[in-house]
Amino acid sequence: MSHIHHSITELIGHTPLLELHNFEKNHNAQGHILAKLEYFNATGSVKDRAALSMIEAAEREGKLKPGGEIVDLTSGNTGIALAAIAAAKGYKVTIFFESGGSKERIQVIKTYGAQLFDYKDIPELKKALEDGTICDNIVIEAITKYTKEHNAFFINQCENENNPLAHYNTTGPEIWEDTDGKVDYVVSMAGTGGTLNGLSKYFREKNPNVKIIGVQATPDSRYFTPEAEKNGVIDGVAPFANVAEPPTFLTDSSIYDEYIEVSTLQAKAVAHELAEHEGLFLGTSSAAGIYAASIVAARPENNDKNIVVITADNGFKYLSTKVYALNK
Repeated sequence: MSHIHHSITELIGHTPLLELHNFEKNHNAQGHILAKLEYFNATGSVKDRAALSMIEAAEREGKLKPGGEIVDLTSGNTGIALAAIAAAKGYKVTIFFESGGSKERIQVIKTYGAQLFDYKDIPELKKALEDGTICDNIVIEAITKYTKEHNAFFINQCENENNPLAHYNTTGPEIWEDTDGKVDYVVSMAGTGGTLNGLSKYFREKNPNVKIIGVQATPDSRYFTPEAEKNGVIDGVAPFANVAEPPTFLTDSSIYDEYIEVSTLQAKAVAHELAEHEGLFLGTSSAAGIYAASIVAARPENNDKNIVVITADNGFKYLSTKVYALNK
C-alpha cells in the first residue's frame, strides 16, 4: 500500500518523543526526560502547527480567499511556517519584523518568497524607534493600515485563538497517546504563549494532576540588555511571569503551575552537551526547556515520573548566534 504525501501540510504533526538517557545520567535525573522533537515538522519547528491551524481556520471562515495575502508580525519560526504553507497553497505572505533575531530565520523566510518589512522600512515605525516610543499599538496600527490598503488578511498569531487550539487539538493528544497517558509534567518555553496555553487546556481536561511548567529567560538573557549583547539571547521567547504585559495567551497565571527561569549561558551549555552526548542539535529555546526539565527531573519526588519537554526547533537557524559560536 503506497504512502505518498501530496502537500507539506501533511508533514505537520506526529513528531516523535525521545528519552534523553545520556543526559539523564549526566544530570542525576530521577525522572524520565522525554523530548518532543518538533523539528520533525515540515519546516522544522513547532510553529508549523499554529500556522496551519490559523490558515485553515481563515479558509473555513472565508477570511482567506484563493491567491490572497497573509500578513503577520514575526521574525521567527512562525514567519517561516506561514511562508512555506502559503507557498504550497498559493498565497502571498508579507512579514513585518524588528531586527534582533537570528539572520538565518530571515533568510529562510525570504527564500520561501515572502515579502519582508523591517520596522525601519516603515516611516512611522522608524520614527517611533528613533524616538524610543515604539510599542505594540503603533506596530499593530501600521500592519492594519497595510492590510486594508492591500486587501490582505492579518493573521495575528499573538491573538489568534487558533494558535493555542493547534496544540489542544494535536500536540497534547500526541503526547498522551505516545506515553499511554503516563504524563506527569509538561515543560515548554513561551513566545506568543500559544503552545503553553493549548497544552495546559488539554491536560487540565485530560488529567488535572499533570503539572504544567512554563520556562522563560532570565532578565539578563532577554533582548536589548547589556548582558544579552555580550552573551546572546534565547531566541524567539518572551517573558510571561512577573512582567507588566505578559503575552495575551498567558495573562492568566493559572495556566501554568510553576515557572523556571533559564539564562542564555545555561541554555548554551545544554545545547552543546546535547549535541555531543545525545546527537541532538537543538535551538536555544529547546535547550533552555531541557535545562528546566532537568531541574524538575532531579527532584526526589519525581522518581520514575515522565517529564515531557517541547523542543521547538533544531539549531541550524542559530549558527550565526553566540550560542553556537566556536569558542564554547
